Amino acid sequence: MGQRRNDETEQWRTRSRLPLILDALLGSEEDPPVRRLVEAFGGEPASVKERLVGQPAYQSRRLQFASGAEVILHDDAVVATVLHAAPTEFAAHGFDLPEWIPGLNSGATLEDLKKAIDAPRYRTGMAFDMDGAYAVPNFKNNRGWNDPGNLLSITLTVEAPGRSCRPEDDDCPVCSDLLVRNTDSDGDQNGAAEGAGAGATGSATGGAAGMDVERTITALSSAVSADLLKESLHWVPLADLQPLHASGLMERAESQLTCTQCRRIICLTLFRDSAPTFVYAVLDEARRRPLEKIPPVEQWGDAPRLAKDREAMHYVDHHPGAWFLVEQQGDLFLQSRYWRNSMVDSDVLLRLDSDERDAYRSGGKDFLSELSERIDKSRPHTEESPYFQRDLSRGTDGAALAKSFAAAIVNHTWIAEQRRRS
Repeated sequence: MGQRRNDETEQWRTRSRLPLILDALLGSEEDPPVRRLVEAFGGEPASVKERLVGQPAYQSRRLQFASGAEVILHDDAVVATVLHAAPTEFAAHGFDLPEWIPGLNSGATLEDLKKAIDAPRYRTGMAFDMDGAYAVPNFKNNRGWNDPGNLLSITLTVEAPGRSCRPEDDDCPVCSDLLVRNTDSDGDQNGAAEGAGAGATGSATGGAAGMDVERTITALSSAVSADLLKESLHWVPLADLQPLHASGLMERAESQLTCTQCRRIICLTLFRDSAPTFVYAVLDEARRRPLEKIPPVEQWGDAPRLAKDREAMHYVDHHPGAWFLVEQQGDLFLQSRYWRNSMVDSDVLLRLDSDERDAYRSGGKDFLSELSERIDKSRPHTEESPYFQRDLSRGTDGAALAKSFAAAIVNHTWIAEQRRRS
């Protein structure tokens, strides 16, 4: 795991068995440090799970031991080890934490972990930095880390927390089975719905198989409808992905969807001149992915899509950081940003009344900027503000209006500008 620090005072180095785990990270199953770790966990795994993840695919292999430990490999390299403090489907009892980390037990709190592991905290989250590897605790419902009994597991990993997806999420029950692979010549689906399924044991198949884009989009759409995924409004709508790709107007058309359970972001990308990809990413990675401006629907939409567009909101103008104006069948809608306090901002969505429309026609952008300032000063999140009751986002149709508004301004947001520069 690279150069060790000269400071040997940290307890995990001398009092715990964690170095046995850290020495195995990035090794293959045949490497001596990995073999020693497997023996220490009990020898033969109680079960082995394999699946292909993403497209291009990598193989995720999970060795699960009756002792309550797991070893996770990506393409035959150990990327994480999980010590389960609570019973699992493959281990009737939790892992023997005191044997490996003296002073720790299944009832440990975050403060107990800090004392027992005695390693610097990573710059974000609850992880501990251990010479370029990380010890990451997982608590029940991601909360209650100060209350005994909520510790579920401790993951030792090479993946920096928050900078890449957690290896444990390869088997997320919500989103790991949504990629559908092409059917091979024998009629078997090569890794369809990620092949083996969340609970399968044995080999994943079809490592070279491509993705069935249409069936994958159908699976993703169903998950969105079931509120299992949340579709990003800053990227190509999933329903428009294939028509845009078929038009040849974009070099890369991408939809992004966030899993409501593991929080990974699925990036489904259709390229003009290369094979499609299906990538899991964390927020920072996803926001950095490039995407050019989405062409007007008149250039690629069919008759039903054009009819839908005629009824939709359309971008008119904006002032960066202050307001957006859209139009829908003669009505003008203003989304105006305001500050709740020095740290938190929000926005209101208003339909301009007749006086405001007349003022806009005569005053243009200057009037809208003045109106936006008045809205901000009125504290529109309070009932005393004249704009509180006018805020359409508070109504029963608020979510649908917000979605329509976001679709109208998708090419003009700050995020859109950044992604086009990438």
